Amino acid sequence: MGRPRGEYAKSAERRLEILDATMAVFAESGFHGGTIRDIAERVGMSQAGLLHHFSSKQALLEAVLAHRDETALKLLGPQTPSGADMLYAFLQLSDFNERMPGLVGLFAVLSGESTAPDHPGHAYFLRRYANIRSLIERAIVEGQQDGDVRSDVQPGPAARSLIALWDGLQIQWLYEDGSFDMAGPLKAYIDDLMVVPRV
Repeated sequence: MGRPRGEYAKSAERRLEILDATMAVFAESGFHGGTIRDIAERVGMSQAGLLHHFSSKQALLEAVLAHRDETALKLLGPQTPSGADMLYAFLQLSDFNERMPGLVGLFAVLSGESTAPDHPGHAYFLRRYANIRSLIERAIVEGQQDGDVRSDVQPGPAARSLIALWDGLQIQWLYEDGSFDMAGPLKAYIDDLMVVPRV
């Protein structure tokens, strides 16, 4: 006999609470500095109770990163935009990030830590950057085919530049306690790629 439906809902809710606490701990202390004990204390449960939901700190890291990506994808809607629409969709993601400073902090800490090849997040970030670069390059090519993106824009370098700009803006935004709008500089860069910038 299966568990009652209410128990599944409670368990899913508890897992989300744990993921939120994990994001906060990793954003403050990094993966290596944050402990299972710190996370368990934040959600008011024992370490054994937490490990019932997630088998290890590595499993928590993977779940947090997957949760972050799922949340970002939902913002793009049921159909992923293409071409210039995809490029401008990054502004929505930037607005979302500004409402989630803990996520921005988590990403900044983990992406820096994960440059070490032996870090548990290394493969994830390598894959993530490759996927985002490919997505942006494809959007630029589609935008050029549609006549929206300037024909002299080189997709590879432009994609790397957009990613570098976004990462750099997030770090500055954290240093300056969210005192500026990240979407502004991003839009200026994207507008510069266009034949006719969007208002």
